[in-house]
Amino acid sequence: MRKPLVGTLLALVLLGTGATTATAAPTALTTPTAPTTKAVGFAGTVALSNCSGALVRVPGSQPTDPALVLSNGHCLESGMPGPGTVVVDKPSTRTFSLLNSAGSKVATLRASKIAYATMTDTDVSLYELTSTYAQIQARHSIRALELDATRPAQGAAIKVVSGYWKRIYSCSIDGFAYRLKEAGWTMKDSVRYTAACDTIGGTSGSPVVDSATGKVVAVNNTGNEDGQRCTMNNPCEVDQNGTVTVRPGINYGQQTYGIVACVGTGNKIDLGRSGCTLPKP
Repeated sequence: MRKPLVGTLLALVLLGTGATTATAAPTALTTPTAPTTKAVGFAGTVALSNCSGALVRVPGSQPTDPALVLSNGHCLESGMPGPGTVVVDKPSTRTFSLLNSAGSKVATLRASKIAYATMTDTDVSLYELTSTYAQIQARHSIRALELDATRPAQGAAIKVVSGYWKRIYSCSIDGFAYRLKEAGWTMKDSVRYTAACDTIGGTSGSPVVDSATGKVVAVNNTGNEDGQRCTMNNPCEVDQNGTVTVRPGINYGQQTYGIVACVGTGNKIDLGRSGCTLPKP
């Protein structure tokens, strides 16, 4: 798990395996069109005491709703939730450093509770804040990042934005791991990065932003440090047939589109909503 409090910081070098596709040269009168991209900075990201995170909203969130902060389940102040554990509506007074586009701290935000957290099937935490989106925007001119409601595509250009290190990694989605096993935890349908996203300790919880839309498609969480098989800090991939693949140096994130269906009126986490597939307590 990408967290800097245990042992030395990890400086991982990825061994990307993306394929290259040949394209035809343009005709004499054709000018190639550059792909559309959104400017992605630090605005809306946060730094935790031990991890990174982001101020986030879903498409249906309202300005008067209490704001949410997204990070990893393994970044909880109480420690890593055990396999099968789901935390819901637990009081918290945790603070977050809110950053502007240049990566400068503009405010300290405070949680009222851990709205949801788990390391089962995914690795996610959602904190409900004492401030609304409207209050944060009025006071600090910062808008929340939006969670994309659709599954990301292989090959999509992404940026992993770390508020902890104030560093942005640019790469692409190399593919998806059917199951990702790390020690006693199992994550489903994880995003595998290409080589340039050589994330390190402290980048845990960073939003993974689609470069074309500017929306959050995943949350950064782990990587294989030294080639061990399915151990802590050395996750392995397991396919539908049970075949295990170890990818030394490769880093991963957990998709976030599944969170959207679980957020109801007033930005409240409702695990009983139609389409919500997050693990339940």
